[in-house]
Amino acid sequence: MIDLSVFTALSGIDLGALQDKPTTLTPGQSEAAQPLWTSPDGQLEIGLWECTPGQFTADRSAAAEFCYFLKGRIVMTHLDGTRKTLGPGDAILLPKGWKGTWEITEHTRKIYVFFEG
Repeated sequence: MIDLSVFTALSGIDLGALQDKPTTLTPGQSEAAQPLWTSPDGQLEIGLWECTPGQFTADRSAAAEFCYFLKGRIVMTHLDGTRKTLGPGDAILLPKGWKGTWEITEHTRKIYVFFEG
């Protein structure tokens, strides 16, 4: 059967209490996430994530990630020094194996899609 899932009002969904960000480089940085859909085989997950300002390390060794930013401002820096500044309406694909840092300069909310295949 075809799944015709629809996700509405994503900018207003309550993600619950913010928790400490485990990979932060900035003490006090916090995040929250809410999966919205996971494929039956567990290889694909769609969800919402938000994070307070600060900097953290990111390692996409296990899965590729597509991000669509609903609000906030982010500077991503790849290990090779390549930098991208992103904000509302922007999207990026981090291929499996991507590593670097994220600097959240404004409280940020994004839609994420992880693909482990």
